Amino acid sequence: MAAGEACSSSAAKNFEDEEDLMLYGGGSGWVEPRTWCDHLPSLTSDLSHIPTPDTSCFRCQHPSENWVCLFCKDVLCSRFINQHMLEHYEQKGHCLALSYSDLSVWCFACDAYLDAQVIQQLRVAYETAYILKFGESPPARTMECMQLENTGAHHSS
Repeated sequence: MAAGEACSSSAAKNFEDEEDLMLYGGGSGWVEPRTWCDHLPSLTSDLSHIPTPDTSCFRCQHPSENWVCLFCKDVLCSRFINQHMLEHYEQKGHCLALSYSDLSVWCFACDAYLDAQVIQQLRVAYETAYILKFGESPPARTMECMQLENTGAHHSS
């Protein structure tokens, strides 16, 4: 891989031994995002139009650590603030949300992260949020990263 290029968090190097695994974060709760979720088919909203990342929580007006519901596009704070997105899921059953902090997608029902760069249905939400947050399109994945992903040459827990 050329200098300055980066793979997504779902692609990593092959680990030769347990010491390498620990050195590269294998013992630190590394999370491998899923590439499919049973809740994706129920997602029908236009994800190319979402609120901007600087939108405050609709309930408490907290300005950061917010998520956008991918079903109704409500912006609500994380479980580390006032748990309004979690409450939204519990009350409405809207289980898919995108974090404006790191642009990850979480499925509350599956209790798992989803790879929004790989899942075509989520990619538009990821790209839109990235553009809104950084003012430019996200970097393209390199061929080496895609080969690593396709061969399964990455750590999973």
